Amino acid sequence: MTVRAQMRREEISALVARHGEVSVDEIASRFGASRETIRRDLTVLENSGALLKVHGGAKPMPRIAEGSFDERMAENREGKQIIADKLASWLQPNQMVFMDTGSTTLVAAEAMAQVSGLRVVTNSLKIANAVASHGGRPEVFLLGGRLEPDNRETVGPSTIEAVNQYNADCAVVTIGAINACDGASDFDYDEAQVARAMIARASRTVILCDQSKFDQRAAFPVCRLDEIDVMISDTPPTIALASALDAAKISSL
Repeated sequence: MTVRAQMRREEISALVARHGEVSVDEIASRFGASRETIRRDLTVLENSGALLKVHGGAKPMPRIAEGSFDERMAENREGKQIIADKLASWLQPNQMVFMDTGSTTLVAAEAMAQVSGLRVVTNSLKIANAVASHGGRPEVFLLGGRLEPDNRETVGPSTIEAVNQYNADCAVVTIGAINACDGASDFDYDEAQVARAMIARASRTVILCDQSKFDQRAAFPVCRLDEIDVMISDTPPTIALASALDAAKISSL
């Protein structure tokens, strides 16, 4: 596949994610390509899980919700570890860090606990335990609120109020999706609200996401691209997303 074809397919995927159902004729006109070429592109993109082909066009692949926490922990464990190691290398000693609930942030917590003098503020019981159990004894602040048993996290107005008691050097949040138009989003309303509150009280925002989140869209906004300082992922972003990250002056690790 040529670089031109790769770029076109990435842009088609982003276009469908942004606008919903789009016809073959619209895509062909936009990219100056034949309808046959676009149909082949859509077949490739559907096979990769990027979108869903429909009669005469394509629409976003349905992504209504995520699996259970245990199911997500088992997905792309190698990618999560790559992200975790990058985060641990990026963090500085003696920082205060917000960290929200997620399978990627839990793996990252186990790696970042080695950073000396770290203080972690989290709504995740699993993350609090992972950090507090480390031999270096980092300081941990656990946010109160309504307990969600699957993720072992606190959410709701009490959690948001608790977030507002802190000023952090950075907010490390995991997301369900990211694209050039909408920025970062999540599948859970309560988790998105906690992430937004953490971002508002932090000097810098660090987004953790693996390649499956690229050029995707979830129901609940977390932040715009221009609110993100660093995105840490397991692979380089797609060409379309990389261009948007560069335009927003986001460091991509």
